[in-house]
Amino acid sequence: MTPRGPTAYSITAWRGIVIPMTTTMERPDSTGRHEVPEPHGLARFGLLRDLERPGDMFANLGPNWYSSIMGTGIVGGAAATLPIQFPGLRVFGTVVWGLAAVLLVLLTGAWAVHWTRHTATARGHASNPVMGQFWGAVAMGVMTVGAGAGSLGGAVLGTSTAITVDWVLWSVGTVIGLITTAWIPHRMITQHEIAPDAAFGGWLMPVVPPMVSAANGALLVGHLPAGTGKETMLLACYAMFGVSLFATLAILPQIWNRLVVHGTGPAATVPTMWIVLGPLGQSVTAANLLGNQARGVLPEPYATGAEVFGLLYGVPTWGFAMVWMALAAAVTIRTARRKLPFALTWWSFTFPVGTVVTGTSALAARMHLPAFAWGALALYVLLVAAWATVAARTAHGSVIRGHLFA
Repeated sequence: MTPRGPTAYSITAWRGIVIPMTTTMERPDSTGRHEVPEPHGLARFGLLRDLERPGDMFANLGPNWYSSIMGTGIVGGAAATLPIQFPGLRVFGTVVWGLAAVLLVLLTGAWAVHWTRHTATARGHASNPVMGQFWGAVAMGVMTVGAGAGSLGGAVLGTSTAITVDWVLWSVGTVIGLITTAWIPHRMITQHEIAPDAAFGGWLMPVVPPMVSAANGALLVGHLPAGTGKETMLLACYAMFGVSLFATLAILPQIWNRLVVHGTGPAATVPTMWIVLGPLGQSVTAANLLGNQARGVLPEPYATGAEVFGLLYGVPTWGFAMVWMALAAAVTIRTARRKLPFALTWWSFTFPVGTVVTGTSALAARMHLPAFAWGALALYVLLVAAWATVAARTAHGSVIRGHLFA
């Protein structure tokens, strides 16, 4: 779709990924001469200046925007899990979580406007082989804010209210995530035309939410009274752990094959390699948090087995995550030396890394090894640096320029 306004975009589409490259545009008037269109009111204040009208920001608002909530929320949530705490860290995490909560409210309101005014476009996103994958970001964005409420929101909202918010957002996100896990792959099988080189990290987006539900749900198990309800919740989280794990194991070889056989593709898609870290790090987190809750909920020997599983599954998976991170970093640096244009895919540098932080923190809590503790802190520093960079670029491209909305 060609955007309107004082800025035009040369569009390069690859499997539905649109990469805007700004160029100056002048519109011909009735005499055939070219004139620069009059800027709208907000443009005079330096806001949305690449859009002809402020309302155009709602025209193409896709579910991929929820990745910004995921990436922001995990910065706050991961701060609460770090085994090495220092003054100001929890306050920083709470502030960033609050920002993610505000983004969730604003973006959901904007997306409602998009669905109301541009219904055909909104429905078309689900039919797009690439954009449809990012419906999973909606579920994970909602649950990430909920998890932050449970771990950080007590000081702001009160413990009871914070846990209630966590329950509500976890429930909403879990329902959406279970739907995307079946719905998006079904559309891929029955409706989408998938090329041999189409596999990319985004294919994991619709199937990762149940793993997020498992990890965040583990924290809610402790707030349930003893009995069958608590046991059912724990086992349901293990079931969702399996749903996401086996779907990931089916998709990951296809991504590996695509990269080795067909290459990385356009530069703007390279950041999606980092999405693979999402199910890896989140599964390590979930396995250990569920193992912590199993004691007193499951009978022996299953409670002990759950704790052992957290370690014996977590360490090998963490090791592969480190290898994949090194591989993704090497490819990203190689691409950046040539040119790595900014796009919303850059948010892939945030949430997936955040899950590795929480997974490393969970292993540190399990084994009390300094290597994991300091490793979690180092990864968190990397996460904050990535988030600050991507958030600043997104704010400039959306609030200031506006071209990201096109």
